[in-house]
Amino acid sequence: MSDTNIRRRTRGGGGAARRAERTAISVETARFIERNIPNYEILTPEALDIIEANAETVLAEIGVNFVNNPAALDRWREAGAEVDGERVRIPRGLARKLCATAPAQFTQHARNPERNVEIGGKNLVLAPVYGPPFVRDAEGGRRYATMEDFNKFVKLGYMSKWLHHSGGTVCEPTDVPVNKRHLDMLLAHMTLSDKPFMGSVTDPSRAQDSVEMCEILFGKEFVQENTVMTSLINVNSPLTFDDVMMGAMEVYAKNNQACILSPFIVGGAMAPVSVVGTLTQVLAEVLAGIAYNQLVRPGAPVIFGAFVTSIDMNSGAPTFGTPEASQILYGAGQLARRLGLPFRSGGGLCASKLPDAQAAYETAHTLNAALLGGVNFMLHSCGWLEGGLVSSFEKFVMDADQLGVLHKMAAGVSADENAQAMGAIAEVGPGGHYLGCAHTQANFKSAFWRSEVFDYKPFETWDEEGARDTQALASRRVAYLLANYQQPTLDPEIKAALEAYVAEKKASMPDAFM
Repeated sequence: MSDTNIRRRTRGGGGAARRAERTAISVETARFIERNIPNYEILTPEALDIIEANAETVLAEIGVNFVNNPAALDRWREAGAEVDGERVRIPRGLARKLCATAPAQFTQHARNPERNVEIGGKNLVLAPVYGPPFVRDAEGGRRYATMEDFNKFVKLGYMSKWLHHSGGTVCEPTDVPVNKRHLDMLLAHMTLSDKPFMGSVTDPSRAQDSVEMCEILFGKEFVQENTVMTSLINVNSPLTFDDVMMGAMEVYAKNNQACILSPFIVGGAMAPVSVVGTLTQVLAEVLAGIAYNQLVRPGAPVIFGAFVTSIDMNSGAPTFGTPEASQILYGAGQLARRLGLPFRSGGGLCASKLPDAQAAYETAHTLNAALLGGVNFMLHSCGWLEGGLVSSFEKFVMDADQLGVLHKMAAGVSADENAQAMGAIAEVGPGGHYLGCAHTQANFKSAFWRSEVFDYKPFETWDEEGARDTQALASRRVAYLLANYQQPTLDPEIKAALEAYVAEKKASMPDAFM
């Protein structure tokens, strides 16, 4: 980010908030992507029909398990499903009928309305890495994540122009008790950034805490009438819905908050090795999960998720950026669009241990597939390393920089009078050059996307400046962004109320690290 991308805010407020507003710095954030390019559709209509029919067979004849959740079994029984122990068999067409009440598109509100995002349709919202217990940087290497690391990632996300969303568990702060860390993480998203964020899903009570903190931040009535959180609900593939994730989803659905219903699949271990077989299981799991979400509250916002990797058959390790994973992403996007639901997949996924060439190749394959495959919400879009075990500071800014490419590609190609450049061609004529012509002078600032991280200098200059590789340049970028960070304004009374809520909740229970 260049210095010109940091601008002073001019919006007014009241009292202390207005005084803080006058001196606050706001960071330029690009609007969420609105695609002006076609989606890539890899499957024929006949193949999609086969997958949909097979998924209905899976639900009706094999069924899905809802474990340790008697209330869920009761809901399914009342809806007309066959319940045998914890196994639920859903008659053909019932799950699809229930899914029909979910909205095709919805707004997730940020505390700064300028940062609101539209999820669904032709839109693409970019959110950072989610879940790693470790972090890595060039100075400290690989280590367990702390709350200080978490705060730094939230700040980097706020400072990143191309990132629309603050995300959720950008790393797992292991120095805070398990039963209390969600409070600190939510407080960081709410106070260190003004972009949209995600709620906690590690326990239904923590989901409720997330709702109550949002009621402090946005107002209780606003939360009940609007979506202010998007949260990740993973299916325990194959075909199992556990009580923890479902309990969290029940809390969010009841409160009109969005859930990403997402099978978590390593192909060959948790789903068949074939693309069509995997897509059949993905669709069956998504249909069952979203249908249950709508049983809890018809019309609650929900996203069709698909997180699928392949497996290395020699080591058993997950692999990323593979052609099979891209094929599944493309196919899942088609299935989501046929259901009329927003679609989540993709990200800056890689198996590399360092932000190196392997990381770049694997990440680029997945980012491009997500753009072309019609993804509406991309989690893990920056910062992911080592199969999701590590959040990397350097890779965070490298990936966040590359997200600008997606914005440029999604805009498509203009054919208006300026783009035709006939005046320039006539002005220069045979044998000339375009550097000084009027058209170039009028368009050079916006004609080409330019990285804020990569080095474009001549060899001699690059060598004199230390011959820095991309990781070194990214480290410098991390330091620059954190040095220039300034906290976005928040009403002091709201901030105090949030801090009091967190303090009271923490004091009400003993520490637990399991």
